[in-house]
Amino acid sequence: MLPSSAAVEIDNLVKRFGDFVAVDHVSMRVKPGEIFGFLGPNGAGKSTTIRILCGLLAPSSGSARVGGIDVVANPEAVKHNIGYMSQKFSLYDDLTVEENIDFFSGIYGVEGARQRERKEYVLKMAGLEDRRGSLTRVLAGGWKQRLALGCAILHEPPILFLDEPTSGVDPIARRGFWDLIYQLSASGHTVFVSTHYMDEAEYCHRLALMYRGKVIALDSPADLKHSLDAVNILRLECSDVRGAMSLLQPLPGVTEVAVFGGGLHVTVADADRAMPAIRSALEKARIGITALNRIQPSMEDVFVALIEEEERKVA
Repeated sequence: MLPSSAAVEIDNLVKRFGDFVAVDHVSMRVKPGEIFGFLGPNGAGKSTTIRILCGLLAPSSGSARVGGIDVVANPEAVKHNIGYMSQKFSLYDDLTVEENIDFFSGIYGVEGARQRERKEYVLKMAGLEDRRGSLTRVLAGGWKQRLALGCAILHEPPILFLDEPTSGVDPIARRGFWDLIYQLSASGHTVFVSTHYMDEAEYCHRLALMYRGKVIALDSPADLKHSLDAVNILRLECSDVRGAMSLLQPLPGVTEVAVFGGGLHVTVADADRAMPAIRSALEKARIGITALNRIQPSMEDVFVALIEEEERKVA
């Protein structure tokens, strides 16, 4: 078993649903106070793993401990030691902001003076002090998100599990939500957060990249990007992105072409040789070039490269 000083320990964890393997021999260790990111596409197994760690789902095999508690032997104790927030926010729309806080206070056994203190803390943290009497259904997504996080930490749990908490929320609200996560980490909370937004990966101390039930990489964002330093990636901005993509994919020396924002990321074997060939091919097709330059890999580049490597293994 992994060392016991971790906030979260997973050893060879497997979850099967009939013949389908949703979690495939996953092992990892999350340190206390760490913001640990769980990155991957929908269906990769992130939510299933989190549900096991929260004591909501029994694994098929393997073991896991959260805050030193065995999730199989004592799932109820795990639930009292963590905060959990799903992408659906787990709020009651027909209750007011304050009534939601009171309801979750009761669930977590937060009573008396402590409950009043924690309620005011949550209202202030969420920026909802002046809207405590508003029905939750009328709140915008970003405010619901902050309220849901506040309800999840009413009992001051040392470990938080946030399962795709920014899904469907606008970019400004997402950035503000991550500011709250940093504050919680700085105050000693361990935050285990899943996401499929590549830009959010940069905010984590460490990342596990998950694909088809397996963890295919685990490291800090910087080190994961450094692992692609030897890969030549070009940023192309042009007048016809679709046309350029079709034209460049079969070009000798081009290994991958992917849409990135309003342009393309083109992975090549040799940047010095590829750039003139790309310019020539686009000019012949009368596709105007706004920018063509070599760039450092992004997290999206890392993830695409790792998935392609996994696909080659099973091809």
